[in-house]
Amino acid sequence: MTDSPSQTPLFTFGVIADIQYADIDDGYNYTRSHRRYYRSSLHLLSNAQRSWSESAVKPDFILQLGDIIDGFNKRDGASEKALDSVLRELSRCPVEVHHVWGNHEFYNFSRSQLLRSQLNSTPRTDSSLAGPPALTDFYAYHFSPFPGFTFVVLDAYDVSLLGRETTSEQYSNAMDLIKQYNSNEDLNCPPGVVGVETRFTMFNGGFSKGQLDWLDSVLSSADEKRERVTIVSHLPIHPNSTTPMCLAWNFDELLSIIHSHSSVVCYMAGHDHEGGYCQDEDTGVHHLTLEGVIETPPDSNAFGTVSVYQDRMALKGNGRIRDRVFQFA
Repeated sequence: MTDSPSQTPLFTFGVIADIQYADIDDGYNYTRSHRRYYRSSLHLLSNAQRSWSESAVKPDFILQLGDIIDGFNKRDGASEKALDSVLRELSRCPVEVHHVWGNHEFYNFSRSQLLRSQLNSTPRTDSSLAGPPALTDFYAYHFSPFPGFTFVVLDAYDVSLLGRETTSEQYSNAMDLIKQYNSNEDLNCPPGVVGVETRFTMFNGGFSKGQLDWLDSVLSSADEKRERVTIVSHLPIHPNSTTPMCLAWNFDELLSIIHSHSSVVCYMAGHDHEGGYCQDEDTGVHHLTLEGVIETPPDSNAFGTVSVYQDRMALKGNGRIRDRVFQFA
């Protein structure tokens, strides 16, 4: 697709997922089926920021879809150092970065630490509409980079064993839920079944009723304003956009809310390093799961730039990420 004056994008943004940087030698995933390039992931991030910085049309913001550093950093006492290295690299592209939280954020930091950190990218505005209601402890907010377009960041580990104090009611409720489906001693080991029930592992999570109610109200407002909404979170929610083991625990509840609104055009996630895509046949919503940097060879890349028009979004991929056009229904 070539741009003409009539096809100049309204705005652009960058996307990248699962950097999982650690200053350690290469290793393998949990099943030892995919190589992980821990140290070179920082180099691939550098490639991305250089491309964004040198682009003729620079992105207005970056979406970082979670797992910014690897859990091995916690083991080595290097969590802060690793995070500083990645954030320093990201800052070379002087635009706003919106951070999503994944499981590896919680391997390295507590929820309270994350809320106080640079990974809390909630807009600092006076508007009560920017984030969820007061007295909630889930990490969710929305922002509008251009009139008529809204982006919503969701907390896929709001209901989870990760990031919750073991003495808390949230932890107890999450344990009760996962134990209904997973009887393994190691809860990171999927249940001995096939299909979507394999999602009930400790490295996944879900969305609380409070967060879903908040999202419902945000989307109702967007419907009334006839806005285009893109939702981003770490965990995929459409079974055809990922392997079942990477789905959010209550993906069906979030899909149901999306189905009840006309404003959502796209849902973006990470977590599944092999990536995935589908378009919901009922709603026309595009579900994109971005390939992970951590399992991308050093001689390739894994980032994209999205150009947004009135009737579509066009993803220009790099390396493992393919070009796609998301036509608005």
